[in-house]
Amino acid sequence: MKKFIYSEDLIDYDINVSNLIKYKNNVNISNKYQNKVLGLIFFNPSLRTRLSTQKAALNLGIKTISINVNKDSWQLEFEDNIVMNGDKPEHIKEAAQVISQYCDIIGVRSFASLENKKTDLEDIIINSFVKYSKVPVINLESAISHPLQSLADALTIKENSKFKNPKIILSWAPHIKPLPHAVANSFIKMCRLCNFDLTITNPKECNLSKEITNGFDVIHDQNTAFKNADFIYAKNWSSFENYGKLIKPKNSWTIDTEKMELTNNAYFMHCLPVRRNLIVTDHVLDSKNNLTINQANNRTFATQYILDKILKNEK
Repeated sequence: MKKFIYSEDLIDYDINVSNLIKYKNNVNISNKYQNKVLGLIFFNPSLRTRLSTQKAALNLGIKTISINVNKDSWQLEFEDNIVMNGDKPEHIKEAAQVISQYCDIIGVRSFASLENKKTDLEDIIINSFVKYSKVPVINLESAISHPLQSLADALTIKENSKFKNPKIILSWAPHIKPLPHAVANSFIKMCRLCNFDLTITNPKECNLSKEITNGFDVIHDQNTAFKNADFIYAKNWSSFENYGKLIKPKNSWTIDTEKMELTNNAYFMHCLPVRRNLIVTDHVLDSKNNLTINQANNRTFATQYILDKILKNEK
């Protein structure tokens, strides 16, 4: 394994999730990679991703170097054949190669701008690091993908499922601003790779890319979708058609006790951070069926598993 940018980079995904469960239950904290360095390049804020990745590296004996781009380093230029007479003094071609000399793996986090759909879909920042880096690159969330989150989500579902093939609902939820598609995209891809029974529910004006949702039912009535569900995964995303626009549906899409009572005593999931009483009510978050803290904990094991696989291949 040379990189982990999209979920499909993990060959035999479902088998790997099963292996990850065994890995988590039998993980031995060791310093077997004590001479390795992981460079963490953050273009955007982070809590769980930053800490879980550092914890995963620490568990393997890997040292970490973390940089907040635009605060700790020069701003980077990603356009080719450009006269660099603006506010970006360093090009990714040099930056990625230099970082590769200092690090054995590079992790990159960069959100979608939600301003230019074409540019976001090309995932330019993460793919530029892959193109010019001399060492493996892992995706800590890019414009269109968050594969470490969805791997942790798969682990969480497998650990808590009462059934072999549970009914899973990915539900749009309201937010104060439009959000990227990365988490939703990767969750859907993960469900496809694991052959999970997934249904997506969102307002008509908030559809995701048809390329992503192809093959899954998309229901525009949240109450209908929730009936007999075993897992509810809540997430906001902006409209793909009206890209980057804030949508305010007439009906409430906040997940509350009444909606959860339509389910099969379902577990609630969210990648965090979550806005209480906007996305989901206090009562649901404070219930025993809330798995968000479990998901956050599983981020460490998912990341450690990927780092271990990449470094084993290096030998």
